[in-house]
Amino acid sequence: MASSQADPSPETRQEQFEQGVAISLHLWLSLTVAVQNNLGGPSSEDKRDWFAGAIVDMFPSFVDLAKPRKPSQKPLPQDPDSDDVEATLLQVMWDEFETNVDDDSEVEVAERILKARAQCAAGSFEFVEELRRRWLATKGKTVQVQVEDGGDQETDWESDDDEGSEEDEDVQMDEAPALVPAPKERPPPEVDEDGFTKVTRKKR
Repeated sequence: MASSQADPSPETRQEQFEQGVAISLHLWLSLTVAVQNNLGGPSSEDKRDWFAGAIVDMFPSFVDLAKPRKPSQKPLPQDPDSDDVEATLLQVMWDEFETNVDDDSEVEVAERILKARAQCAAGSFEFVEELRRRWLATKGKTVQVQVEDGGDQETDWESDDDEGSEEDEDVQMDEAPALVPAPKERPPPEVDEDGFTKVTRKKR
């Protein structure tokens, strides 16, 4: 509706951006396969929600940006660029899900996130709604991946009859994927044998 775009509050812009990030990750095939196969352990789904929160935390909040700031206050950080987002996507996939993404799909995911950010900043949520429709179209489906001897993968979406297609009509905000803090039982950062610290983003 046109009225919803009149002058959305910073809180609404932030909420929509967070949904855009969460949905973008739910649409990422590499992450979906990792979660369905518990490559991140039994809490893989929680890790995906934490992952979304970690990406959101890379960007200054629209709520904070809207607050007047005194000259003595520390300036807010700038938005990360696509290279930063892509690097974080790849590193978290490796550190948390032991998945080496080598198909450049992180580029498309980062582009979605940055596009959602730009549109939410402008008060437009059309792209987030488009992502939400795409996510609902895959809801209730599992990913079937067949690995050939040469390492190539063939991917199929297999429908689950228990999930009714009627959910695709009349979408409500609360039907979108959740964005939650990191699970409390998540292990602390670890340092590998080479002295590199695994990625750990601040919890929301």
